[in-house]
This record gives sequence, C-alpha cells and structure tokens, in this order.
Amino acid sequence: MKKALTILLVSLLGIFYTTAQSTLNNSADNIVGEYEGVQNGYKFRAKIEKMTDGSYRGQVIWMEHDRDKNGNKLLDTKNPDRSLRSTPADRIELFRGLRYDKKRQEWNGSKIYDPLRGIRAKLVVRFTDKGTLRLKGSLLGICESVYWNKLK
Repeated sequence: MKKALTILLVSLLGIFYTTAQSTLNNSADNIVGEYEGVQNGYKFRAKIEKMTDGSYRGQVIWMEHDRDKNGNKLLDTKNPDRSLRSTPADRIELFRGLRYDKKRQEWNGSKIYDPLRGIRAKLVVRFTDKGTLRLKGSLLGICESVYWNKLK
C-alpha cells in the first residue's frame, strides 16, 4: 500500500511538472514579446517578433552600457559578416528563421548569434517551468544556455 501511494505521488508530481513546463510552450506565438537578459555582465533587452513567413526573429533593442570609454557607440566588431560590423550593439540581430515545432513544443531550426564571441550556434528555445525563456545554443557538441525574462 505504501509503495502504491509513493508511485501515485511521484506520478502526479511528474504530471504537474510537465503541465507547468509546457503551458507557455504549447502555442507558437507565446514567444513573441520583449525580454530582459544579462550575459557576461551586459544587461540588455531583446524583442522577438513574428515574421511574415511565420518564423521568428530576435533582436537586441537596448543595452545598459552601449558606449565605450570614449563615449562611442559599441559596434558588432566580431561579426563574421564584415558588412554587419558597423551595426550598433543595441540593434544586433540575434536570430532569424526560428520555427515552432508543435510536436516537441519548442522553437528551433535557426542559429543564434553570440556577438561577444562572433559565433553562431544551433538554437533550441523553450520556456522553463518558471516562465523564463531558455535559449540553448550548441556548437560542436558544446552547449550553453541563456535565460531571458519576459517583460511584455
């Protein structure tokens, strides 16, 4: 009897956890909005918007420290695409072409750009059970996640 109650309790906890985790992940447009994050000491805001083709795009829209010590705007100097190196740091496009995978209840199919290192990595996005957005980048088997809090 005690064993049966333990199994039932563990099963119910698993159901509640799955339900809480998937609530924001069950609709493609839940990802649209403005977010705040911090990466390597840089506080920023990003906007995720839906494109006309149904995919999603993420772009930096504000940075707490967007100027160098001389007062000049920080630029995307590490971008592998030389034509984008003059883009202001508070306008960098982080990803484009992200698509919602209904079966997996996640967004994927794109790469995320890391302007601090000048690299692009495969991107998978999901909301956590606490409602924060987890952006997981992976490159050559090495994964790193960043978490953004939704503002709007």
